Amino acid sequence: MLRWLRGKKKRVLVIGLDCVPPHFVFDEFREDMPALRQLTNGGTWGTLHSSVPCITVPAWSSMLSSRDPGSLGFYGFRNRAAHDYDALRVADGSAVKHSRVWDHLSEAGKQNIVVGVPQTYPVRPINGHLVSGFLTPGTGSAFTFPAVYKSSVLKQFPDYAFDAKGFRTEDKTWLRQTISDVTDVQFKLFRHMLTTQPWDFAMFVNMGTDRIHHGFWRHHDPQHRLYEPGHALNGTIREYYKQVDSHIADIMSVIDDDTVVMVVSDHGVTRMDGAICINEWLWREGWLALNTPPPESTITRFEDMDVDWPNTRAWSTGGYYGRIFFNVQGREPQGSIPPDGVADARAELTTALKAIPAPDGTLLHTQVFEPEHIYTETNNIPPDLMVYFGDLHWRCVGSMGYGGIYTFENDTGPDDANHSPDGMFLLHDPHGRGRGEIAPHQLMDIAPTILQRMGGDVPADMQGRIID
Repeated sequence: MLRWLRGKKKRVLVIGLDCVPPHFVFDEFREDMPALRQLTNGGTWGTLHSSVPCITVPAWSSMLSSRDPGSLGFYGFRNRAAHDYDALRVADGSAVKHSRVWDHLSEAGKQNIVVGVPQTYPVRPINGHLVSGFLTPGTGSAFTFPAVYKSSVLKQFPDYAFDAKGFRTEDKTWLRQTISDVTDVQFKLFRHMLTTQPWDFAMFVNMGTDRIHHGFWRHHDPQHRLYEPGHALNGTIREYYKQVDSHIADIMSVIDDDTVVMVVSDHGVTRMDGAICINEWLWREGWLALNTPPPESTITRFEDMDVDWPNTRAWSTGGYYGRIFFNVQGREPQGSIPPDGVADARAELTTALKAIPAPDGTLLHTQVFEPEHIYTETNNIPPDLMVYFGDLHWRCVGSMGYGGIYTFENDTGPDDANHSPDGMFLLHDPHGRGRGEIAPHQLMDIAPTILQRMGGDVPADMQGRIID
């Protein structure tokens, strides 16, 4: 139970913008976003270093629990459930075992409004009102707390949607309109809740910023290999940010002068140059054994490959970053690496991964992480190695059949962007003088900062530090 300091009863409102880099808010789009500009002018702001990996799951839960991914026990959207060769399982809200900000506040009797925060489905009770995030299957599911609040949401907003599903598409006209529509209805619901429900803490996460980047980055970044000067869609991202800012202005119009406002993102964005076909590479380098070679020009999911497990030392999964799993004797069903050989295998494979060149032979600047060295603990089943290819300008593709180790097509649909490690934070206290730009913080610093601003003490097991 949190201890509360006498005389400190400020409310805190948090607006989360998924995938937003600091230079958009504080530089490139600054003049296009008067609401955020005003908050910045009077606030404290800067870069917010993301988790490793810098993806939505686990980043938001790491931010709001102040625990690193190893402590949380999930290392991406999909994770191993057992030391077998089965497909990975999605880390939805049931994977989060540690208390997040609203859990601490609920225990202390504070009222909460939570909308659209990742990993809040399936829904759990809070003291207040919750509408779950983008992993929610649809409005037919139990997506609110209390459960009866669902009928109120759908009565007021019958077209409510959780995400721009199918955002990896060539139909850019549909995508632009869908992202805009989803953004409008979600912000309107959040505003409605702020004015109709009691609250001490309120938080909304907008996933549209992430979707607009993945769908339209080629039309924004002149360094993207597919950028076309003068294209009709080149202003899409800027126009979307104007839309978001107008909603933020609307939110600001309905809160009082005693509310601390925070704007935060979980990671940034960068162009995607291509992808490394990681299992193709592991197979060609002798780490992965197949009973039947991958058929060229026929893309096949790794789960459908005929793997020779007794002779396989390592395999991988695709995504914005790479995850390598070793096949260890006594750990995996048909392990091939002796337990005392894992350290040597890690060192050998790390060296080889870093040496993979770009298609033109230049250095990719690849980073390789060992979970045990970057987390305070490693709960559940971590990857044996995690890989950022080419400063995250290259993603990782797990499927096979490309006839080589490089591809310029994403195996899950069109995608222009990858994630970058730096998001942003903005803290505006109407009764305190902001410090302007300060040194970077880590996203685990957000949870203790929220609790401190509301007058609570910080739980000893939180890993972050307070943003002054």
